Amino acid sequence: MTTYRTIAGSAAQLRSGEITAVELVEESIANADRTDTEIGVYLRRFDDEARAAAEKTDAALKAGQDPGPLAGIPLGVKDIIATEGAPTTAQSLVLDAEWSAALGDAPVVARLRSAGGIITGKSTTMEFATGVPDSDKPFPIPVNPWDTTRWAGGSSSGTGSGVVVGAFLGGLGTDTGGSIRMPAAFCGISGHKPTFGLVPKSGCVPLAYSLDNIGPMARTAEDCAIMLNALAGFDAGDACSADVAIPDYVGMLQPDLTGLRIGIDTLERFPSSFDEPEVYAALRAAAEVLESLGATVVEVQVPYYEELCSAARITSRSESFAYHADDLAARWDDYFRSTRRGVSGGAFYTAAEYVQAQRVRRVVQRALAELYTTVDLVITPTATVSAFLMDSLDSLQGERFVALKTNYWNGSGNPALSVPMGLSATGMPFGMQIIGRHFEDGTVLRVGEAYQRRTTWHERVPGQQLVAAASEE
Repeated sequence: MTTYRTIAGSAAQLRSGEITAVELVEESIANADRTDTEIGVYLRRFDDEARAAAEKTDAALKAGQDPGPLAGIPLGVKDIIATEGAPTTAQSLVLDAEWSAALGDAPVVARLRSAGGIITGKSTTMEFATGVPDSDKPFPIPVNPWDTTRWAGGSSSGTGSGVVVGAFLGGLGTDTGGSIRMPAAFCGISGHKPTFGLVPKSGCVPLAYSLDNIGPMARTAEDCAIMLNALAGFDAGDACSADVAIPDYVGMLQPDLTGLRIGIDTLERFPSSFDEPEVYAALRAAAEVLESLGATVVEVQVPYYEELCSAARITSRSESFAYHADDLAARWDDYFRSTRRGVSGGAFYTAAEYVQAQRVRRVVQRALAELYTTVDLVITPTATVSAFLMDSLDSLQGERFVALKTNYWNGSGNPALSVPMGLSATGMPFGMQIIGRHFEDGTVLRVGEAYQRRTTWHERVPGQQLVAAASEE
């Protein structure tokens, strides 16, 4: 991999006639052909459908029509989100293939298509968006394009690695405990967990009802903003959907951060045995960049960190067990080893413990609201470790989660963006997490995009230091 494309750059080239949608789709197909056997991006590809959609896009553009802001852009969809014309498997032998047949496109998929996006296929995940790969099951195992002995991150693995290798320019991930931000950080791309309720999750296989989010993954924060413009908005089919005004997220992007107050919390006080110390230096260097853009950066400590992480874990396991209890009893062996181990753990929490976890979430949300009266955003590491080795995953259950600094923000519901901020001693990407107030996703994306205007970490690709696509230079 020596080049990359962005959604923003490719959309501009399509409008100017420098490239066609057919050429973009064929390039994505060629990239998938070249890499997919090794990297494991796809569970199902829509090559023929994507080619036909690209031809229609080119015809519309030639006729002077406006097919939408994502016109001609190849996009992947994580295979727990229902898509017209293809079964949704959740990468599991357990899910009834008829579940998605009657649904057609989930609202998020329909919105991407309405904006002109071209769906190229269903990307790999962890079973039911949890756990780690299982080589005993008949599914592709996604790996990290930077080092194929390492994990792409769970559970939106295929979407993360697919953006890196150019199988598509952006895609949908889901995030219940960090499953957009973790693969974004491990794969060196950008990934945005929206404010809970901003993007509808109907038509998505649930993991934990009160924690699940669907959001964009792409090369840049700007690309995530373009996708979020299409994705955000109320949907009556989702009981958690928020009926709020939706701004123009792209229009909010600007390089000047003057007046913004940003709190930095390295979370060094919560170490794991896997921590890589250079991540803290990378975060402090990123803070200096934000200061150079006009922001004021101050030290903060997010409140009740361990308590909220525990509450989010209790919530996730309890709610996922509620969904899977009958199938676990009837089809135990069909589940991945890590899935049944993790999900069945929900059986050991009492109703009182679950209720108490929800009380903790409310207490911490109030404490965070108070913190956000003193700062506009908070930055932390996305993880204090780079991508784990594949052969270590089963042995890391539990301890590895201490190094992932994401599920706190699922418990609170705040919007959180991961952007690349450096490389580890082994040359693997690190991510910076940018977190804002509820429904201030535009400010989060603004800071991420401004940081990327000044830095080049998001331009780095496996095997190369700093190479941009020749057509975008």
